Amino acid sequence: MATASFDHNGVFWSRLSDPAKLGYVDGYGDAMQVSLGKLDSLRIAADLFHWKGAPRVIRQLSRELSFSGLTSDRVVQRLDQLYANPKYSQLDLGSALQLITFKTPREKASAVKQTGR
Repeated sequence: MATASFDHNGVFWSRLSDPAKLGYVDGYGDAMQVSLGKLDSLRIAADLFHWKGAPRVIRQLSRELSFSGLTSDRVVQRLDQLYANPKYSQLDLGSALQLITFKTPREKASAVKQTGR
């Protein structure tokens, strides 16, 4: 039996209409929120089994399951900008989302300065 290929990369992204891009990002964001909720179970298991590296791993997962405060519209804009460069056309959407929401040390320092945290 033949299987369908689902290459969700820049080529796929460029074929989507603007409303479809927004819907994709919103759906992806919803899935990330569900996954964040599952981290509570991981925290409980980590405590139960005395997993010392858990806080670091869970913190990393939490960062990766976030749009870093960006709105869906802004995420779509950043993906459009990223995929406008042909060298990123084969980058899968999951990796692209992590890349566009990654904050440099300078951006992190600026955010802390603005919020006071």
